[in-house]
Amino acid sequence: MNRWIDVSQPLSSSVTTWPGDTKFDYTISWSKADTGSVNVGKVTMSLHTGTHIDAPFHFGDAGKKVIELDPDLYIGHARVIYLPGRTELVASDLDRFDLTDVRRLIIKTDGWVDKSVFPESIPVLTPSLAERLGTLGVELIGLDLPSVDAIDSKEMAAHHALATHGVHILEGLVLDKIAPGDYHLNAVPLPLVDGDGSPVRALLRPY
Repeated sequence: MNRWIDVSQPLSSSVTTWPGDTKFDYTISWSKADTGSVNVGKVTMSLHTGTHIDAPFHFGDAGKKVIELDPDLYIGHARVIYLPGRTELVASDLDRFDLTDVRRLIIKTDGWVDKSVFPESIPVLTPSLAERLGTLGVELIGLDLPSVDAIDSKEMAAHHALATHGVHILEGLVLDKIAPGDYHLNAVPLPLVDGDGSPVRALLRPY
């Protein structure tokens, strides 16, 4: 029986965050020693910590928030492809793959090898690739990167192009030990009413 493989970043004080963003912190608000019965913890973190999804509200004030997104986007068949050594991800990169009926596409880039250190640069998803994904009917793109745009991007061109073509975003996956192929994906976000993003526990299980 195939087991689920955890492809999410563990959340602890050592998880990397965007420079200047809220660092992850877990503290015990009530201890068992104090209450006599339970430990109760509290978490402070950015919604874009570790492995997470972006809601369209993240990069557009009129965009949908997390609670408005269809959970089905993040559950079901996904295909993993391998595109190493890229500075950009362009439409022609997909030419050698059969992506017929692939609704969820995960790209392993190896563009962020050491996730204990926030990268200075990453492969950038181009608008041409976003358009190709939309044409193919892909509705979710997952990457082993902290963003689909350049680290210093202010225009967020890839985010906007993906939204224009109906493609949602899953970032920060840990794909080091994942081979290309077909998998079941489960990466459902939290039901955050006002959320611009959400951390997820991303799991893959081979078909």
